[in-house]
Parts: sequence; C-alpha cells; structure tokens
Amino acid sequence: MDSKWWEKKLYPLSGIFTIFFLLYLSFNDQINFSFPTVLWLPKMGFVGVNDTSFVIKNENQSEFYVNGWNSYWLMDESVWGSSRSVSEMFKRGASMGLSVCRTWAFNDGTGSNALQLRPGIFNERVFKGLDYVIVEARKHKIRLILSLVNNLPAFGGKSQYVRWADEAGTYGFSSNDSFFSHPVIKVYYKEYVKAIVSRKNSLSGIRYSDEPAIFAWELINEPRCELISSAPALQAWITEMAAYVKSLDKKHLVTVGLEGFYGLKSTQNSEANPGQWAASLGSDFIDNSAITNLDFASVHAYPDSWIPEADLVAKLKYLSHWMDAHINDADNVLKKPVLFTEVGSHLIANHGEQYQIDAILKTVYDKVYESAKKKGAGAGALIWQLLVEGAERYTDRFAFVAWKHPSTHKLIVDQSCRLRELNPHGLPNKRLHPSDICYYSSRS
Repeated sequence: MDSKWWEKKLYPLSGIFTIFFLLYLSFNDQINFSFPTVLWLPKMGFVGVNDTSFVIKNENQSEFYVNGWNSYWLMDESVWGSSRSVSEMFKRGASMGLSVCRTWAFNDGTGSNALQLRPGIFNERVFKGLDYVIVEARKHKIRLILSLVNNLPAFGGKSQYVRWADEAGTYGFSSNDSFFSHPVIKVYYKEYVKAIVSRKNSLSGIRYSDEPAIFAWELINEPRCELISSAPALQAWITEMAAYVKSLDKKHLVTVGLEGFYGLKSTQNSEANPGQWAASLGSDFIDNSAITNLDFASVHAYPDSWIPEADLVAKLKYLSHWMDAHINDADNVLKKPVLFTEVGSHLIANHGEQYQIDAILKTVYDKVYESAKKKGAGAGALIWQLLVEGAERYTDRFAFVAWKHPSTHKLIVDQSCRLRELNPHGLPNKRLHPSDICYYSSRS
C-alpha cells in the first residue's frame, strides 16, 4: 500500500478548506455565505446579574460595565447588498472600546424591508439580514440589545399590530393602547417573540437563544399609553411578556425599554421628571422595572428635547438630578442594575457646537463611573446614535459620526478605558501595548 495515500487525500481537502477560509476572510463583508461560520467566531460568555452589577458568567463572575451605542438601522442596512456599513460600524465601535450596541430586531408591515409582513409571516431575506448583524457583532466582540417592537409608528410599531387585529376581526379599536390589553394582539406579539428567540442563524447555525453575543431582549422601545387609564394594562403586559420571554430563553437578560419617567404614584421622585406631562404617559419607572422577570432597568436621557427652552447649565443640572434619582432607586428600591440605554443631544439645535454634546455625555459618563467605582447600580450608558460613512440616510437630530468630532471621540474612548480598569481582570496590573486604545487614554 502506498504509504503516502493519506497525503493524496489530505492535501486536496486542506487546499479546498484554505480556499474557502481565504474567501471568507476576503469577502465576508460583501457576501453572505450560506454555510456555517461558527468556526471563526470568538468565544464569548453570557452576561448575567449579581445584585446590582452585570457579570460575565464564565469569567469568574467578573463585573461588566457598559459603554455602548445605538445604531437602530443595522438590520435594515444588512438587507442591502454588501452590508459594508454594518461591519464598519461594529469595527469602529470596537475601536473605541464600546462593548454593547442596541438595535432594532423589528420591522413590521408591508415595506420592502419589513421583517414581519403579517402576524407570523416573515421575510426570510430580512431575517438573514438580522443573522448577519448578530454574526458581525460577535466577530467584533460586541454584544447586542435587541428591541422587539416599537411604541412609535416607525417600522410598524404597536399601531401596526392594532391594524392587523382590526383587519382580521373588525374590532374597531378606540386607541393603540389595545396593543397592551387585547388577547389577539398579545398572541401576535408572542408569536413574533417566539420566532425571534427560537431562530436558528442561517450563517452561524446558532439559535438566537443560545447566542452569547446577544446581551438582552428589550420588550418594547419607549412604551407609552395614549390614555393614563391604560397604565394598569401596560404594567400587566410587561409582567406577562417578561415571563413569556423567560419561558423561552433563560440564558439572556430581559428589560423593558423605558424612558424612565415616574408615574403619578411615584410622588417621591416625580420632581425628577422633565415636566408634569411625563407622569401622564402611563409608564412608571419604579412599578414597571420592579417586575420579577426583568433583570435590569432601562432609562433614556434627552435634555435637549425634554426641556428645550433651558440653557446648557440648566440642562446639565436637570440631567445630573435625573441620573442620581434613577441610580439611587436602582440601588435602594429595585436592587437591579440600571442602563441609560439612550443618551442624545441635538447637534442641529446646538448649531454644531460640539462642546454641548460633550458636556451632556461627560455628565452621564461621570455619574456612571462614580456609581461603578462603588459597585453601585449605574452600570453603563449608550449614545443615541452613531453612524458611519455610507449610512447617512439613517441620520436624525442626534446622529453623528464620532471620529469626525475629536473631542467627543476622546470622551468616548476615555470612558471605555476607565470602565475597563474597574474590571478586576482588566487593566490595572497589565502593561499596555501602544496599539491598545487605552495606552494613551490611561496616560492623558
């Protein structure tokens, strides 16, 4: 027998493997292969909660503090051609030390890029776009907060669910608050959640419920009621849906997606609201966040929009009080971590004065850092929102390309680095290489 027979078999196979590997490395930002890519995905641990802190489960329960951002457009953009903007966004985020990105995992209706065309009917092409987002996030060691429906009509939202139910049975709903109470609509939402959570990624072969690059499920973006009388229905809906998600997926965290307004019953902290109008929206930070199956609280911060007539000094004073109130409540009442999942500033309204967004971000970052140093509940913040070149069509009054604004870019990197230093397995006793983003930041 030819002693070299195995070489004749092995060499062609290794050559074929090498060709596919090189193709993957060279073109995976331009095309979506249909075969699994899990061999090239980095190992990541799931995120858990220990008292008021996030921890990485398989890394000695080490604390995990979040510096992150929002790019709601990632799934939508992934449906278009090469998806270069998506890969570049994750690459740029990682280069600033950002660790978590929040994005939409919904698009409901009849649009060309709608994920859910009708209740339980999905566009596989768009689903593959979401698959790509998750794989690209993991390649760059970024974790995702995936939001499951919009309170607003953009990308369908709860109003689309109400229309679907109306079309199916001519219910004649008086308001979109029926989304939170009508049994048919709740079934629609649950079917959607089940389809997302149980999805098997067409690129990696990993079910979403088993994917460590997913940080958390967010039930709804910015829930509000049209009528204050619907507040109990919203509370019951959050309770039911948080339990339902946990019944499907016990590996991932769950949050609501609140703006953080205090309700009419929360008299102690109602003064932290930006105005009396905030208490009439049916949501309540304390009651909504205290639900057992919610792992952490979420808060938004938009002083430019909420108190538009105030000057910068007044906005910063308000923002400082807003953050103190929520971190204190998370520490002492909820006893859960709190993430400030949207922090935005109007660049246009500020006439491009970059110092104003820097001042707002610095206030938020300092409050988070002060809490994290004490192992408190202030676990992180996410900017709304970041873009890359080529994704300008997703711009809004808060969007910016961070690296085009050096002072803001430095602020973001510095926050990433000082939060990293708080990790007991992080930087303190390690010699940094000049290529590390924190090499210069730690010496500034």
